[in-house]
Amino acid sequence: MLPLTPAAVAPDPIIHLRTALPARPRQALDPAGRKPAAVLLLLYLKAGEHVVLLTKRTARVEHHRGEVSLPGGAYHPDEDASLLHTALRETREEVGVPEHTVEVLGLLDDQMPRSGFVIAPYVGTVPTAPLLQPSPHEVAEILEVPLSLLLAPDAVRHEPRPYEGTLVDSFYYLYHDHVIWGATARILRQFLELFPRP
Repeated sequence: MLPLTPAAVAPDPIIHLRTALPARPRQALDPAGRKPAAVLLLLYLKAGEHVVLLTKRTARVEHHRGEVSLPGGAYHPDEDASLLHTALRETREEVGVPEHTVEVLGLLDDQMPRSGFVIAPYVGTVPTAPLLQPSPHEVAEILEVPLSLLLAPDAVRHEPRPYEGTLVDSFYYLYHDHVIWGATARILRQFLELFPRP
């Protein structure tokens, strides 16, 4: 398999997102009996390039075992004042990023994965690359994926997958040997669409 060719990135994607995210119409979904949840798509500068923080989940978690995902989890009404608090709390618990260090840039469309949640995807940044402390129960591996690779023209792969008795076109991202699919891939695609392409 040929390596991806990194795409050019806006001079400062954080500044770009501060304008582009609030201007984007957002689709909020009715939970309709599903459990509310939230995730945080965290973008920051590390070693001279902007990276997106993803995690590979352990086999010990309740949902999405072994999958690549964004930090986040279920809303707990006894702990969380809002879904934003859920995303920030879960990010701290999973990878050790303190809530007060995160600048929230905006919110993408709600997602409804097969696991029965309605996910609110927040986008945020931190002023410096965080010292990550993965939870051994929840996180098997931390992935800091360069934004330039995700924006590459050949970053998205397609393959047919069975769904409710028929084959549907499914897309995913590949980073080294990690497959990023499902709700995480859909959130990433919405996020990447915020950046102009040549």
